[in-house]
Amino acid sequence: MSEATRTVTVASSSGLHARPASLFVQTVTASGQSVTIGKGDKTVNASSILGLLGLGVNTGDEVVLTVSGDDAETTADSLVEFLTTDHDAA
Repeated sequence: MSEATRTVTVASSSGLHARPASLFVQTVTASGQSVTIGKGDKTVNASSILGLLGLGVNTGDEVVLTVSGDDAETTADSLVEFLTTDHDAA
């Protein structure tokens, strides 16, 4: 099992609230990997919508992703791509 860590600036215009947060949790869950996301000194399980919303991640905030699993590097890269895309754009 490997581990990958990435520091990412969130691009969605409403941050990780409502729709983008739900899509992110679905993406994490589908990956089958163990993923945490942290902002400041708080870290939560990235597959928990309540935990994610509790972080209060806004546009431009920097978060740290940690992925553990057999495909950690690939999953981390895909989650970085997700977070650097504005999912609120029409």
